[in-house]
Amino acid sequence: MKKVTNLQKFLDRIPSSVYLAIAVLIFAASNSVTRIVTDIGARNLIDGRNPISLCNVLFIGNICALGLMIPLFYRDWNPNTLKAITRKDWIGLTITSILTGAIAPALTFTALGNTNVANIVLIGRIEPILTLVLSVLLLGLRVDGWTVAGSLVSFAGVIVAVLLGGAGKMMTMAGFQIGTGEIFVAIAAVIASISNINAKFQLQAIPLGIFTIYRNLIGTVIFFLLATILYGVEHFADVLSPLLWRWMILYALVIAVIGRLCWLLGLKKSTPTELNLATLLNPILTIFMAYLILGQIPTLAQYWGLGLLIIGAILSFVGNLYQEKINRQAPKLTAMEKMDIIPGFKGV
Repeated sequence: MKKVTNLQKFLDRIPSSVYLAIAVLIFAASNSVTRIVTDIGARNLIDGRNPISLCNVLFIGNICALGLMIPLFYRDWNPNTLKAITRKDWIGLTITSILTGAIAPALTFTALGNTNVANIVLIGRIEPILTLVLSVLLLGLRVDGWTVAGSLVSFAGVIVAVLLGGAGKMMTMAGFQIGTGEIFVAIAAVIASISNINAKFQLQAIPLGIFTIYRNLIGTVIFFLLATILYGVEHFADVLSPLLWRWMILYALVIAVIGRLCWLLGLKKSTPTELNLATLLNPILTIFMAYLILGQIPTLAQYWGLGLLIIGAILSFVGNLYQEKINRQAPKLTAMEKMDIIPGFKGV
């Protein structure tokens, strides 16, 4: 017990900004790391198949993450707590789990094979913008002019990336050539924003441990069933590959566990300004990580989109400083609400 206490004291002495920085760096590298591990599989084919395909990464990565999360949250799964959750809550949680645990990640992973990481990041900024709009409409959230201006400029950056930055298969919509990868990311962002708002209501009645594990479990099962129906069970012929499991255990440990834990530890003492800065830096760092890890140089359209994104981030940051100054006693967000602020893919 003494060791645990000393460890807790040591963790509490570390500044929240350090935890947030580690978490943001891990999340920023997640898409690029996913591309790296699938390339490793492509160089180690099994009967012509890639054992670390995007489908296997999502499926086995979720299983590994589930195995790592159960020891952390198993205490929430007691009979009294489970009985207190209503049938309506279970139905709502199941729908959220299918959307955020299976469909949205599948769309994002598919997009990784059709466009580059920079486009995924830029278009993924639709998620926090839509979440803000829905929060105003459904939750009565009040926003200042700075935040509205920042969101509009950021949205303009997304439009630039969508209309000018297609980097793969193209589709024609309203006279414009738009990449299928960009469309998949946009759909995933819409699903995520709606689900985030729904989750804020669900977490008032459902403990974090039950919410997290159930969402992961249902998402994994539904994804497996959908992939089996669409591609056949042979699509998962290499799920027992030792190469796949070695990389997925490490992948899940770093991204799904260490990244999430650092994020939650950082939330304990972080100010709204620190939290906002972390969310604003995430897409910028993600594009930088794509350049550093994958050597993906942004296109002219992506430079324009990134420039507008940075301007929007600055405006939003100024608005956050203003709100913090005039309303320091505002109610704090729950841990899960804060965890959902970081846009885009956060690992499995």
